Amino acid sequence: MARVRQNRKRRSSRPTIRQSNKPKKLLNPLGNSIIAKNWNKNETMTQNYRRLGLVSRINKPTGGVEPSPRAANPRPAPDPLAIVNATSRNGRAAAAAAGGAPALQEVRVERDAEGRIVRVLRRDNPLNDPLNGLDSDDEENRDQGMEDDGQEWGGIDDDDDEEAGAGRGAKKARKGAKVVRQLEAEARRPVEKKVRHQSEREKEWLARLVERHGDDTAAMARDMKLNPMQQTEADIARRIKKWKESQKAQ
Repeated sequence: MARVRQNRKRRSSRPTIRQSNKPKKLLNPLGNSIIAKNWNKNETMTQNYRRLGLVSRINKPTGGVEPSPRAANPRPAPDPLAIVNATSRNGRAAAAAAGGAPALQEVRVERDAEGRIVRVLRRDNPLNDPLNGLDSDDEENRDQGMEDDGQEWGGIDDDDDEEAGAGRGAKKARKGAKVVRQLEAEARRPVEKKVRHQSEREKEWLARLVERHGDDTAAMARDMKLNPMQQTEADIARRIKKWKESQKAQ
């Protein structure tokens, strides 16, 4: 036996409201091949356009703007009493993440005959002690420790700079700028001009106008039977000129 509510809904004259799935359909941009190739279906239209460096709406957005992940998770203030080993890779990354620049220090290096740095001489630090560089030992032990722990110089590590400063935002900006450059190059491409040819019906219509009114384009424009679409005098004159040129070419 059905419930009273179900019977009441069945007898009601109000139709059942069904939600349309049209707004939930994934947007597939087919207008431009460059935008379609770089489109992310997991993002909204505004997010895709912002990532590609484009503007989805020319007018000012109303109702607020979604917060960025960087604003939602602000970095904590750096602790002035924290001890960070600036000589290690993790220390440089931690110092950059804390908002401060890594500390500068003097090190001993070994150069070749041309003056280029071959390796950096460091002290032994197997426990990764951040206070290892502040020990005041005698000069002989320091020189001996540095010579034992000589490392080859491999140049500046670009990965550390990307991890500290650039991050994902810089990569997205570079990708967006690349898409914008491709769209600008496509917009600057010269478009081949297509010549419009008159159809046979248009030629017959112009021939009837010339047969009735001769060269009087003003009378052609006022003729309600032969000119039902109310073409202007200048437009009819241009069409007749083009029609006569095609007649001479034949």
